[in-house]
Amino acid sequence: MSKSAKKNREKNGAASGSRARVILYSIAAVFCLAGLADATYLSVIAFTGETAACSGQAGCFEVLGSSYARVAGVPVALLGALGYFTAFTFAIFAAFNYKRAPKFFALTVCLMFAATLWFLYLQAFVLHAYCRYCLFSAAITFLLMGLVVATPSPRTRTE
Repeated sequence: MSKSAKKNREKNGAASGSRARVILYSIAAVFCLAGLADATYLSVIAFTGETAACSGQAGCFEVLGSSYARVAGVPVALLGALGYFTAFTFAIFAAFNYKRAPKFFALTVCLMFAATLWFLYLQAFVLHAYCRYCLFSAAITFLLMGLVVATPSPRTRTE
């Protein structure tokens, strides 16, 4: 195989890898928007004092009204909204090929994943109650973590 054919093959491979990263980060951005909507809804509920539309699910009220729903007086949902917005921002930057954005996106999602595991533990073993909005957020975070794991790392060229 000639050198020019090898270079074209490497170039096409890099382009398809780049396209895959753009698609994965775009999907991640959409998931972040869904999580942001969920967290924003819960933040508004926390600040206005209204009750969430839990359709009579008792566990939902127990979780959202527990002492674990706030950290230093700040609703956990607001921290979640900040996390989702940050992850959305880094996903968009990564889709547009900003060099450090994928690392910051992965770091943000890993922190969100750790927090999600903690809150799932609290719901299951401390409160013995579940909130559908919290579980939706957990599912979104698990999906984001899956995308972080599935995203191909950029290839370094050695010539």
